[in-house]
Order: sequence, then C-alpha cells, then structure tokens
Amino acid sequence: MNLSQEVLGITFENPTVLASGIWGITAAGWKEVARNGAGGITTKSLWAKAHAGHRNPTIIETEHWMLNAVGLPDAGPEKAKEEISVYMEDHPVPLIANIVAGQIDDFAKAAEAIKPLKPDAFEVNISCPNVEDEFGKPFACSAPDAAKVTKAVRAVLGDDIPMFIKLSPNVENIGVIAKACQAEGAAGFTVINTVGPGMAIDLRSRMPILANKVGGLSGPAIKPIAVKCIADVYKATGGKCPIIGTGGVASGEDAIELMLAGATLIGIGTAVSKRGADVFHKVCDEMQYWCTNEGVDHIADLVGGMHRELASRKL
Repeated sequence: MNLSQEVLGITFENPTVLASGIWGITAAGWKEVARNGAGGITTKSLWAKAHAGHRNPTIIETEHWMLNAVGLPDAGPEKAKEEISVYMEDHPVPLIANIVAGQIDDFAKAAEAIKPLKPDAFEVNISCPNVEDEFGKPFACSAPDAAKVTKAVRAVLGDDIPMFIKLSPNVENIGVIAKACQAEGAAGFTVINTVGPGMAIDLRSRMPILANKVGGLSGPAIKPIAVKCIADVYKATGGKCPIIGTGGVASGEDAIELMLAGATLIGIGTAVSKRGADVFHKVCDEMQYWCTNEGVDHIADLVGGMHRELASRKL
C-alpha cells in the first residue's frame, strides 16, 4: 500500500501534516513530529515582527472540542529564521511556513523574510477567528480581500515556492473565496481554519473561561463542516488545486473521509493532545488497514472520490 503523495512537486511520504500552531516554533520539536510519523510539518503562524498573542487562559478542551485563543504569538522573524535554518539542514520531511499579518503589506513582508530560507511551501493564514478584536474580520471573509493578499504574496514568492491559502469556514460561500484566490495565483488551499469564534462560560464565576472571552473551535465537532468546505473548494476550483484538509481528524477513517471530499494532504492538530505525539503513525496505520481491506493500492486514488462517484451516478 502506497501512502506517498506528490503535491506541487513536493514528495510527502504519507499524507499527514502537522497543522499550524500545535508544536511551537523549534527545529527540535518539528524533528520530533517527523520521527512520530508526520509526512510534513506546518510551522506556527509567523509575523513580519514580534507579536504578543493573548494572555492565559488561552485553551479549554472537552472530549468533543477545543477552544483556543492563543492569539498567534510569535517571537519575530529572527527567531523563525534561526529555527527554520536549523531544521532545513536535516530536512527530514517537507516544511510549510505559515505566515500571518494584520495588513496586506505585512503579508508580503513576512514572505520576504522567510523566502530566503527555502521552505518547501508557504501557507498564508488569512482566516484566524480569534484576533478579530485586534485586526477586524479576517481577509478570508471577503473574496476581494483574500485575492489581494494572494496577489501580494505571490508577487514576492514568484513561481519558486508553492503557496497554500488557509481559508475560513465562517463565510457564506467558501468556493467563491477559493476561486478568487486561485485567479491570483494560489497553488493550493488549507481547508479549514477553526470555526467561530466560540465561547465557554464558567458556571461558578459566570465569566468567560478564556481571557480573550472567545476562541476558535477545533476538534471532532467540526469535522462535518471541514468535509463540506473541502468538497466545496474542490468543486469550485475544478479539482486543480491540492487541498490540505484540516478539521476534526482523529483517526485514519476521518482522514480518508476528508480525502474523498477532495483533500490531498491531511492536517492534524487537536488530535495530538488526544492520541499522543505518535498520532501520525496511528492515523497512517489505520489508513493502511482500511485501504488494504478495501483493495485501494495508492492513497492518491481516493482524492476527490466522492465527486467522481456522484458524477457516475449523475447526482
């Protein structure tokens, strides 16, 4: 059974990718993730300059969901350069550099700072829901704004480095946003970012639990939303742009469901806290088991399978 994926000229030994924001920003941490079976790594969100993030408490978790309002803290580009440079010396698995900004020009500046380090790809985070109080509605909520960010970053990266745009589920039509980004040079998409923002209240204090009051919702509860959004983006872009499917994946069967909707790679985040650091090995073993039982020889054959099945049935 072949789990490898060739995506935009990059070889992933398996489709699992560490989602952004889960494992900090250290080369040692990323290498540990690779040893635990991840086919690729996404860095935490990197800013053009240092960003403080939100004060604690920033996370609350139940068996069904997690709310996070870390606020995308970052020590700044010099720290990012240091860690990415160390990682790229060994380069055990592909590295995707996630960048974020509050202004369009700052997205370009972040890309300029990181591009010389030659990460395998960029992920442009235009969709974080828990910094709205600081920057207003995410760029991903507007097709014209999303397109402007895509164009600005593409101008910096040129055709040298593939670029994924990380989209928000908190929109009326995610396919329209994806098409606008595709027209401006997006090579692929990460679908989805967290849902919300949501809120949890402490019953005794009668106060919001998170210091930021609200946070982005992730975990198993959002998987059906991720599946629908992935299917919408795949259809809107004609299946021409690879998708990193992220949202609620906790098992191999979850991963396969996202692939049938149109995902090429599978981002895993919240499940790290539930199933341990070796969740990547576990998910790959479960995918392998399912595919063997179903007679699937190559994982790539599953991508977009639902769409082909619907077309064959003329539904």
